[in-house]
Amino acid sequence: MENKKLRIALAGNPNSGKTTLFNKLTGSNQFVGNWPGVTVEKKEGRLIVDKEVILTDLPGIYSLSPYTLEEVVARNYLIEEKPDAILNIVDATNLERNLYLTTQLTELGIPVVIALNMMDLVKKSGDSIHVKELSRQLGCRIVEISALKGDGVKEAATAAIEAAKNGKTIPQHSFSGPVEHALAHIEEVTVHNLPEERQRWYAIKLFERDEKVLEGLQITDEVKAHIENDIAAAEKELDDDAESIITNERYIYIGQMLKGIYKKKGTGQLTVSDKIDKIVTNRILALPIFVVVMFLVYALSMGTSIADGGVSIGTFLTDWTNDVLGGAWLTDGSRAILEGWGVAPWLVGLISDGIFAGVGAVLGFVPQMLVLFLMLCLLEDCGYMARIAFIMDRIFRRFGLSGKSFIPMLVATGCGIPGVMASRTIENERDRRMTVTTTTFMPCGAKMPIIGLIAGALFGGSTWVATSAYFIGVAAIVISGIMLKKTKMFAGDPAPFVMELPAYHLPAWGNVLRGTWERGWSFIKRAGTVIVISSIIIWFLTSFGTVNGRFGMVDDLYEDEEVVTDEYIAVVADRMGVPEDEVEPMDDSILARVAQPVSIVFKPLGFGDWKPTAATVTGLVAKEEVVANFGIMYAYDDQDGEEELEENGDQIWDRVSEDFDSFSGGHGKLAAYAFMIFNLLCAPCFAAMGAIKREMNSGKWTMFAIGYQCCFAWVIAFIVWQVGRLFAGGVNVIGLLLALVLLALIVWQLLKPYKEAQKLSVH
Repeated sequence: MENKKLRIALAGNPNSGKTTLFNKLTGSNQFVGNWPGVTVEKKEGRLIVDKEVILTDLPGIYSLSPYTLEEVVARNYLIEEKPDAILNIVDATNLERNLYLTTQLTELGIPVVIALNMMDLVKKSGDSIHVKELSRQLGCRIVEISALKGDGVKEAATAAIEAAKNGKTIPQHSFSGPVEHALAHIEEVTVHNLPEERQRWYAIKLFERDEKVLEGLQITDEVKAHIENDIAAAEKELDDDAESIITNERYIYIGQMLKGIYKKKGTGQLTVSDKIDKIVTNRILALPIFVVVMFLVYALSMGTSIADGGVSIGTFLTDWTNDVLGGAWLTDGSRAILEGWGVAPWLVGLISDGIFAGVGAVLGFVPQMLVLFLMLCLLEDCGYMARIAFIMDRIFRRFGLSGKSFIPMLVATGCGIPGVMASRTIENERDRRMTVTTTTFMPCGAKMPIIGLIAGALFGGSTWVATSAYFIGVAAIVISGIMLKKTKMFAGDPAPFVMELPAYHLPAWGNVLRGTWERGWSFIKRAGTVIVISSIIIWFLTSFGTVNGRFGMVDDLYEDEEVVTDEYIAVVADRMGVPEDEVEPMDDSILARVAQPVSIVFKPLGFGDWKPTAATVTGLVAKEEVVANFGIMYAYDDQDGEEELEENGDQIWDRVSEDFDSFSGGHGKLAAYAFMIFNLLCAPCFAAMGAIKREMNSGKWTMFAIGYQCCFAWVIAFIVWQVGRLFAGGVNVIGLLLALVLLALIVWQLLKPYKEAQKLSVH
């Protein structure tokens, strides 16, 4: 046994402190991947107290019933991989609900050790738990811990190791007579050949008619009929279905056991969390408080810089990164060095104006993103975000939607891909597909540079612009959900939503910083891989083209007066729709020639120029490419060397602002806002589209989702631009009338009655 590496599974309910305990026990010795065959995250790590012991963090689950993908993953691991021990983390402030899973774990024939978490909160409230008696009745060792403070975590790990080497857990509870009678018969005729310690668990699952267990045991029809008679007899006697019988009897057993073990001092009194929730989850105040909280989050991360008298730490750092790191050091600094070495001009352009300008433009917004991720992680860790899911469920349900759809929305604020995958917890197929279709409306980390660019470059670091981006995503999901729910494809009752609200607590800074870094590092890695490759391609497409029949670098060709004549300039000006004195070499690039015809699609949205068009289209590869594209296209102006290096970053975004003003007829801010809306709501990056394809498992449904996203984005941006001009001046009567018609259609769809559920029509 000494030479064998021990494997311990960490199991527990969501919000029980499992992640905190896992991080405390493993520290930096973690490795993250995906479970075989599925995209649910798999976390493993070596224990700090014993590097030979591997701790596997199972997904947070409430039971071992195969309803959700997380439950299937956890159960398959415990049954098939047979870890040496289970460390079951139990929330001591919510014993009854947490022990439901414990009663199932003790039936698996695997040694179980209970880490009774949040005991500090139990004692603080004046409650008491007779831990020794609870341990005796459950038949396994219990260690009192506080995962947040680190109290008792090493003792829990040591106890789990000892149990893995020498322990044995025998379930102490029993069911009523009719159930035990049926279980005895099932064990005798079906599972008597299995290891003795597992026979009871399999018998219970067969009693519950668990399809996956039935399929795995390959029981004959004759035996199935025999045990079905036993199950039916118990159901008749107890007047309930088999699965409900087992569920009820588990809770009856837990309730009776806790009567003499768990004593609450303040029965009927409100806890601190309850008192806070009376305000935070109040039907009237909940939503305004949520708006204020998110406004403060975006103000700190993406509002006006503290250098300009504001409060934003993120913008202050981003300004420095763009001006100094991105401009002076990377782009201009590398160009000066490479030119000093006599490097070929095309290679200088590739490295300085392609790679460094593109990647630097994206990385310049990393400080803002890290501050934003830090704020969101703080809200998640202290328990507030769980309340938002509860609040949104109350709102969603009024419109026939499920609060379960808000969980993928929360996940999608980090990245749209896991947000799409999180829809798997929704049992209702219609609700799940609707959630997959709309989840990527949320502004994920990759969209943050777009928000930062528009809010910073064109709105002077306006906090309301950045905050509105978040609520536009939320509103788009709610509006789309209501409209889609009233179609035959998505009609039907919403899926039920049950969620436990964890007690408020001070954030665990280790968890917060780790979560912030993981999200930020994922973004930085993309910048070092996908963005580098894409930037090289974009640089080539913007630097090379055909000028008056000759192919080459457009800057070089424009210096040849025999190639670029006055007559040719007039032709280009006419093609691009600009005055002759505004024609630039890049207008003859490959990218300009491809993007210019496409730009007609965006003219009704206010940004029908080839540059924002090219940025929008390349954003389908990765949303960060929208900003990278601008960074490359505006990396240098006249190449006259007169710009001061430290001002380069500002000059890039100033030229972006000037261009938006130019092609929008002086309404640059309005056009930029419409541009931001379209890029936030349109189809996500290719990777997220792939996730949508996997979750939909249908080409037609995938095309519907992507088509709906693009059309919805176009319509909303069109309404914003056309109606906005009514107040900004220069209104287009036809465009305004069409926008009002589209707005009326949306309102009509929102207000019309719901349809009855129909069979899904897209296959």
